[in-house]
Formats: sequence, C-alpha cells, structure tokens
Amino acid sequence: MYIAIAGNIGAGKTTLTRMLARYYGWEPRYESVTYNPYLEDYYTDIPRWSFCLETYFLKERFKDLLAIQQTTHTIVQDRSLYEGVFVFVRNNYLRGDLSERDYETYMELFNNLKGLIRLPDMLIYLRKSVPVLIEQIQKRGRDYEQRMQIDYLKDLNERYEEFIFQQYEGKVLVIESDGLDFENRAEDFRGVLNKIDAELFGLFSVGNWK
Repeated sequence: MYIAIAGNIGAGKTTLTRMLARYYGWEPRYESVTYNPYLEDYYTDIPRWSFCLETYFLKERFKDLLAIQQTTHTIVQDRSLYEGVFVFVRNNYLRGDLSERDYETYMELFNNLKGLIRLPDMLIYLRKSVPVLIEQIQKRGRDYEQRMQIDYLKDLNERYEEFIFQQYEGKVLVIESDGLDFENRAEDFRGVLNKIDAELFGLFSVGNWK
C-alpha cells in the first residue's frame, strides 16, 4: 500500500509522515529538501531557478515512485510527485516565475513519465490556512524560508485547493488541521488515526472525502 501526505509548506507533512510510520510500522519516504542543491538559490531568485529546482524534484520523486512500486510493504511518503507538478510548477507558471517554454518542456517530461507510475492508494491532505502556515514556518526557522513572501503561500494554497478538489483523480482524505497539534497533543493524533483507520480498514467512515 502506498500513502502520500499532501499539504502546503509548513502544514506538518514531515511530522505526520514520521509519526504514522512509527505508529503503523510503515516505511517513511521523505522529500529531498535538505539535499536539494537548488533550494536556497530558488528562494533568492525564483524565476532564475524554478525550472532547475522543479526538474530536480521531479527526478527524485520519480525515482522514489519506481522504488515504491517494487515494494510489498506499506510506504508513507512526505509529498507526492503530483503536488510538485500541479501545485508548485503550475503556481510558478501562473506567477510568471516559469516561462511558457520551460513549463511546456516540464509538462511534456511529466506526461511521458506518468504512464510508468501509479497514484497513491490514499492521499492525506493537511489543509491549513495561510496565517497558521506562516506561524509554523517561523517556528521551525529555516533561513531560506524566512524570505518567502506571503502572497506566494496564498497562491500555493489556491493551487492546492484546485489540485485536491478539481484535478486529482485518486482518493483523498482531507484533514482540517488549523487547530491540530498532533505532535504534542495525543488526542489530536488519535483523531487523525481514527480518520485514517476508518478509510483504510473498513470501519465506519469519519473522514472527509473530496
């Protein structure tokens, strides 16, 4: 089984991935943020580095998906390939930070690859408002993220709403997470687990399917 965690920057994807992996005994797969050679340059000059950054992410996520498809145990992944394409790349294109030529090249590459991969069995969407995202980003204190503009986060949230509720073809469990602190409050984590258990193991559904 293949589970992916979706959500904007600062939504808590990595934390939830780690906690679910520990609780269920799943194998976690994390996004290549620390090791992405373009990330700090990207936040300094987005138009200059957007194509390089997103192509690198596509390469890494595609390799991950090929490996995931060969496994026989459950994988939980921090951000899916599809978010990179339909949220971040689309957002850069609409903001004018990715040229039409680069966007078309990227999408042609993605369309050539997508026939070789499959959708997650379930996508868990951590839905968060922009003020809460900003608070979380400030709290974790990554230097390159502190230069991020608020309107960039707002645009990403709009792209996520379009992606989840209009474009994505697979199953989605939406977690309204503004008031949740599942890392530090056991009752919040249990609430998330109850929703996941209901959808994965055939119990009475308390989830919020799109």
